[in-house]
Amino acid sequence: MIIIASSLGTVFEWYDFYLYGLLATIITAQFFSGVNETTGFIFALAAFAAGFAVRPFGALVFGRIGDMVGRKNTFLVTMGIMGVSTFVVGLLPSYATMGVAAPVLLVLLRLLQGLALGGEYGGAATYVAEHAPPHRRGLHTSFIQTTATLGLFAALLMVIGVRTLVGEPAFAAWGWRVPFLASILLLAVSLWIRMQLAESPVFQKMKDEGTVSKAPLTEAFAKWGNLKIVLIALFGAVMGQGVVWYTGQFYALFFLEKTLRVDGATTNILIAIALLIATPAFVFFGWLSDRIGRKPIILTGCLLAAVTYFPLFHGLSRAANPALYAAQANAPVTVVADPGECSVQFDPIGKNKFDSSSCDIAKAYLAKAGVSYENVAAPAGTLATIRIGGTVVETVDPRQVTGAARADAIKAFGVRAKAALSAVGYPEKADITAMNKPLVVFYLTILVLYVTMVYGPIAALLVELFPTRIRYTSMSLPYHIGNGWFGGFLPTTAFAMVAATGNIYYGLWYPVVAAAATVAIGLFLLPETFRRSLD
Repeated sequence: MIIIASSLGTVFEWYDFYLYGLLATIITAQFFSGVNETTGFIFALAAFAAGFAVRPFGALVFGRIGDMVGRKNTFLVTMGIMGVSTFVVGLLPSYATMGVAAPVLLVLLRLLQGLALGGEYGGAATYVAEHAPPHRRGLHTSFIQTTATLGLFAALLMVIGVRTLVGEPAFAAWGWRVPFLASILLLAVSLWIRMQLAESPVFQKMKDEGTVSKAPLTEAFAKWGNLKIVLIALFGAVMGQGVVWYTGQFYALFFLEKTLRVDGATTNILIAIALLIATPAFVFFGWLSDRIGRKPIILTGCLLAAVTYFPLFHGLSRAANPALYAAQANAPVTVVADPGECSVQFDPIGKNKFDSSSCDIAKAYLAKAGVSYENVAAPAGTLATIRIGGTVVETVDPRQVTGAARADAIKAFGVRAKAALSAVGYPEKADITAMNKPLVVFYLTILVLYVTMVYGPIAALLVELFPTRIRYTSMSLPYHIGNGWFGGFLPTTAFAMVAATGNIYYGLWYPVVAAAATVAIGLFLLPETFRRSLD
């Protein structure tokens, strides 16, 4: 009952949190339509990441309360904040209706969600671990680890169901709100279930004996002995776990939909199938960690990810959009331009239309079309050109045309570029009939299996690293920095890296480097914990 009650509540919180990520493309159109498409999508991902940015602060606030007041009441509060914030997202007016206030309110709600989630996970993991038998701690806490994936899976099913029921046009217009609004029902059920729980026996004993920490933040982070373990946990375990998790479950989703041009409904279904196949492995690796240790499983998962991400994503491209993959191989695109005229195709304030130089015009078109390209430097003052295989398409010299004439010239350039791309096989979107769906699911399943390796044993590891007096506070901070910052900012950072270079695979360097660093640090500094007593 303890595992079920704790897990169901956490599933609900992850359901709420991940709805936004699943609907990032639609959120872009609804709340960030006042900027160019590439910037709008990165903004939407940034708003997604905003919820992750404040998770460490939620960990500090609610971790302190959890160590002083108790585990149970703390995660009842966090659940209420999360549920109400998610419900209100479903009521927000769009940018077209409310202007800039709409995305501002959206980001504020994401911040509230992040604060709540920052206090939720540590409480649930600590609560379950403090009830578990010592030789089954990895197994029992692994059920908490499944909740993030199950919450994502539940959100996927809800999105797929509503999409199918109302149709894609209606879903894009208003149907996307339904999954957010439905969360109020889940909130009521989850709160009722968790209210039936008693306090953790380990914490209750400590409270009865009067040994509860009076200053958990000071004990956790102002004393080098404990702070050193916090830092080792962060960089030697959780940093790599966070980037592997968000690459396997979110970057893969965004990559399919945004880069490979697979329609949203098909993307959701493929991801859901992979999650369904791989999710039992969370429990398997949690069980295995009770026998061979937490450290070898987590570091092996990070190592496999670092070594295989590039070939896996190349394989995913070839299977999901074979026409695009073949076109990129047979007719690679190159932008030949004066580097001094080229801007990064990302505008933080939404004012740049990328039409003030021929290089910007060329790259803006390719970024919007989702076409990977390489850069070749040309002498200063050279009019930028796009080489598509053996075809050269000249861009527009904005110094020669202004106003409506410039707009018409840019539009005509787009028509020429599109025709040249089509002539050598670049598709506007993925052809579902040509897609090798079993192979796509295979690649996605491997990515999620890496997630299960690094995430399945992590709760038990973190709980065992810290003493009961300050466990909630100590484990929550490295967990939420690793997942909230290193993991949560991964989609935004990776897509910004792609926009900066034009290479659709360049963003993978982010998780590869972070995962490799965790292997190096964890191998030498991270202690093994699976035989430790929580007392």
